[in-house]
Amino acid sequence: MNAKMNGDTAQAGMGTGAGTDTGAGMDMGAHRRAEGLPGCVPMVPGGTSVPADDQLHEECGVFGVWAPGRDVARLTYFGLKALQHRGQESAGIAVGDGGTVMVRKDLGLIDQVFSDADLSSLTGQLAVGHVRYGTAGAKSWEAAQPHLSTINDVIIALAHNGTLVNTDELRRQLIDLGVSFLSNSDSEVAAKLIGYFTQKTRHLREGIRKTMELVRGGYAMTLVNEQALYAFRDPDGIRPLVLGRLDDAPNTQDIQDAPNAPDAGEGSRPGSAMPGADEAANAAAQASASGWVVASETCALDIVGATYVRDIRPGEILRISADGLVSEQGVPASPEAAECIFEQVYFARPDSIMAGKSVYACRYDMGRQLAREAPSDADLVIGVPDSGLPPAEGFARESGIPFGEGLIKNRYVARTFIQPTQELRAMGVRMKLNPLRDNIAGKRLVVIDDSIVRGTTMVQLVRMLRQAGAAEVHVRINSPEVVWPCFYGIDTDVQAQLISANKSVEEIRAYIGADSLAFLSVEGLLACMPPVGVPMGEGLPMRGYCTACFTGVYPVAIPESFGRDKFMDGFRPLSLVEPDRVTGHCVTDKDRDRTWERAHGEA
Repeated sequence: MNAKMNGDTAQAGMGTGAGTDTGAGMDMGAHRRAEGLPGCVPMVPGGTSVPADDQLHEECGVFGVWAPGRDVARLTYFGLKALQHRGQESAGIAVGDGGTVMVRKDLGLIDQVFSDADLSSLTGQLAVGHVRYGTAGAKSWEAAQPHLSTINDVIIALAHNGTLVNTDELRRQLIDLGVSFLSNSDSEVAAKLIGYFTQKTRHLREGIRKTMELVRGGYAMTLVNEQALYAFRDPDGIRPLVLGRLDDAPNTQDIQDAPNAPDAGEGSRPGSAMPGADEAANAAAQASASGWVVASETCALDIVGATYVRDIRPGEILRISADGLVSEQGVPASPEAAECIFEQVYFARPDSIMAGKSVYACRYDMGRQLAREAPSDADLVIGVPDSGLPPAEGFARESGIPFGEGLIKNRYVARTFIQPTQELRAMGVRMKLNPLRDNIAGKRLVVIDDSIVRGTTMVQLVRMLRQAGAAEVHVRINSPEVVWPCFYGIDTDVQAQLISANKSVEEIRAYIGADSLAFLSVEGLLACMPPVGVPMGEGLPMRGYCTACFTGVYPVAIPESFGRDKFMDGFRPLSLVEPDRVTGHCVTDKDRDRTWERAHGEA
């Protein structure tokens, strides 16, 4: 095996080898600081001002493709272009060609990282790609993904969307075992765990499974070695991941179960929609496939001409190679899923489909529900581009108030290596949005936005609309108040930063300078989503959503070491499960467990 690091490109090759916590309670009186206490501007611990950027940020977008005979690097590039909204900090692509894995990654947008020559040099039959907005780990080249793990003859490249909450102890134990790290990101811990277990067991799927049994949090991961593409998802389904087929690839009924998979009595379930399908027909159908794609959103399937097949199931491991598609349950799925509800509120593109309903339709319905819950007497409804536009349309439809444009977005303001002056930076929202004076002067406005996180952007926005001549500004938010920090892949892991944890609705209204302010209720938001409490498919978990940022109810327990100093005094989260107690050397203990190998044999 050889491995080479050269600037922002890494290459590795190998000759042979492995291809519910009922005791926890919530202080309901601590939904925000006690009434009567003076409100405070959100600050991070230690008194440091919060960042000027007041938007929520999702950690990453991932993309993977298996398509022999096609330009997989360019397919991945365009897939990442469609997912650029999920991360603008760094980008990377890893390609496997049967003998080597080549990784190129760097800081910047996808267009800044890759040239045509770069893509031409990345040749192979399968690839994974990643765009990052970091929530765990330093903002550096080393934290950019995909992560390359080379331990002896085990070579993988991993792309991860989400956040793992228990990697501090896992990292320490791996270091004790002689494993080195280039960054402090949770994603690298996952990559090194998989590499370590794969080296020990000689089974990559077993390496993935053992890692899934140890890590906790929200994750959707894609991984390649030289010959196969893998996709796997956390057992709660917090982070999204979908499967698509290219051209004449077979449909979901042609996906095989893993050979010798444990039966239902061992806590797993079949991965195939039709477990009894004829094997010969199955093989013939898969032979006609031209390729398969996995991605964070369906919009990335659309741009490369792939057809949506299904979601990767919670806890599932999917392997795609020349042998076809093989599905197995890596870890048991939770009885009820906990998909991140902010995908529909803000993160996902409006043209993506989630649970059979477009994100646009969900946001439109949020606007209609908001008009029922918090009507306003006004002359014009406007949305804050881009995610505020569909709910603004819905609000206008339900209320009968005309919908119109009031803010023009400068679509060419993005992350750039040319930094603005301090004077321009202080202008904040004006660099991205400009009021349409002819439409708003003298009018009473209803302004729809997806969320208020820290409050700084809305202060500037309301002031700008008044300066442009608005007679009144009534702010309506198509999500509930963000009161609790998120630990599963959103950059709000310190509660003191959140304005709704510090102030009442009336205090926020006064702070931002609006004439009125209202948020959509949790119940109203859930009513706009694909229904909860119904199976996600035959034999699959019930559909459910993670609403922890609104309610403080966390589907994955937050270890004390991870959540320390993240909650304000008087706030007590409710975890649905007990935190794992780390005893002994759990990595070594998991390595010694050979239950899977005895059940599966060679795989």
